Amino acid sequence: MGGTLAPLPRDRIGRLLRGRAVVLRRLLTAILVALAAFLACAPPAESVHVLVAARDLAPGAVLNSADVRTHAFATDSVPDGALPAAAAVSGRLLVGAARRGEPLTDLRLAGPELNGLLTGDVHAAAVAVRPADPGVADLLRAGSRVDVITQESTVLAEDAAVLAVRGENEGRGVANRADRLVVLALTREDATRVAAAALTRPVAITLRR
Repeated sequence: MGGTLAPLPRDRIGRLLRGRAVVLRRLLTAILVALAAFLACAPPAESVHVLVAARDLAPGAVLNSADVRTHAFATDSVPDGALPAAAAVSGRLLVGAARRGEPLTDLRLAGPELNGLLTGDVHAAAVAVRPADPGVADLLRAGSRVDVITQESTVLAEDAAVLAVRGENEGRGVANRADRLVVLALTREDATRVAAAALTRPVAITLRR
């Protein structure tokens, strides 16, 4: 009876599984080390420089070189319509607030792309008008929809989109209110009619929504 007892089947299976677990752990470790080495040696992702807001910007701001800076983004993370670093934006009108570091796109600035989107007219234009009632400007924001009417009740444009109210952050005094302008996106036909009327007298603006 002095012979050695053979290991039970379950003991053999346990040793086999433990051995395989060690091999798998070593294999996984080797894979992770190889992956880390690959990532460390891989070339950096392609990037592109675009314009971003250099500081928080209010809607209706007219941009200058101090308002923007360039920032590099991975190519696949750049928003559609982002403005390239070489884009000329000085003097252009910002139609919506922008946070510091936010990429600027073609639809954030008054221009053909935004005008066309708002009016459905590829030849649309932006027109600045001085409302006959300066107080109406207090009710308007970018995106408001308005009608433009002469003081004789002739409709010049219907359901026009407000791009910006110039001077809305420059004080609420009577003198300031009288100088405020409302910038509208209009079809080419409406733009011609409104611009011609606004040259000689203020026009009435009524809020739709």
